[in-house]
Amino acid sequence: MLPVSYYIALSAILFSIGALGVLIRRNAIIIFMSVELMLNAANLAFVAFARSYESLSGQVFVFFIMTVAAAEVAVGLALIVAIFRSKHNIDVDQMSSLKG
Repeated sequence: MLPVSYYIALSAILFSIGALGVLIRRNAIIIFMSVELMLNAANLAFVAFARSYESLSGQVFVFFIMTVAAAEVAVGLALIVAIFRSKHNIDVDQMSSLKG
């Protein structure tokens, strides 16, 4: 059995990669994928701590995070498709104004 610190280190690396993806990239789909990577890093940390403390509360948090992430992806991709249909581009710098 691996120590919890390995899981937390992996979670921190994944979260850092996701945060860099959100801050550096300008494509909306890449930004959504980076947000999902950050949510999965938090899930990994919750499961690692839940396993360490032999509690099921971490898995309950993961379930709710996965539910929120699924809703976020559905709404986010619908917005991206709607913006792409009107502007023919999904560059985040050009989406600063949402005027019709």
